[in-house]
Amino acid sequence: MTNRPPAHGDFTETTVSSRLAYEGGLLKVKRDEVRLPDGHVAWREYVVHAGAVMMIAFVDERTILLERQYRYPKQRHFIELPAGKLEPGEEPLATAKRELVEECGYEAAEWWKIATLDPGVGYSTEVIHLFGARKLRHVGAQPDVGENLETFEATIDEALEWVREGLITDTKTTYGLLWWDKWGT
Repeated sequence: MTNRPPAHGDFTETTVSSRLAYEGGLLKVKRDEVRLPDGHVAWREYVVHAGAVMMIAFVDERTILLERQYRYPKQRHFIELPAGKLEPGEEPLATAKRELVEECGYEAAEWWKIATLDPGVGYSTEVIHLFGARKLRHVGAQPDVGENLETFEATIDEALEWVREGLITDTKTTYGLLWWDKWGT
């Protein structure tokens, strides 16, 4: 591992009080009162998220599976790597295997952990576990009720070009593709 930058201070904030501000089916929002390192008190609001997985599923050495899916908050379709939310008590790799079948209709004989992503450190507890999958076998998709998407194949180079052109703008997908382009093997 390379040398890490020096840390010249501890900026840890300690919880004074915590309350649930909102609880929905997918997310919870908390509002905490915290004591800052200088002794002052401030509020921190953040989303409590169960976590998620994302997969780079290889059809062959340079061809991957992508999805096109409508995302209601942004009111448009997005091109994304396959991904899904962790269920309570479910290990990330088990989630990845389940989601690849549910969304794309494939099982993979080979799995490995690629990286971990913290997509919204200023407002969310979400962690996304990025996995690679190879030696795919089509078994038929089993989407969740209300989950509408289409899966298609593209080369890594095509997907990277779509990032450059602004066709792919999803942050987690962009991260996964760029990570693989830089360090993947």
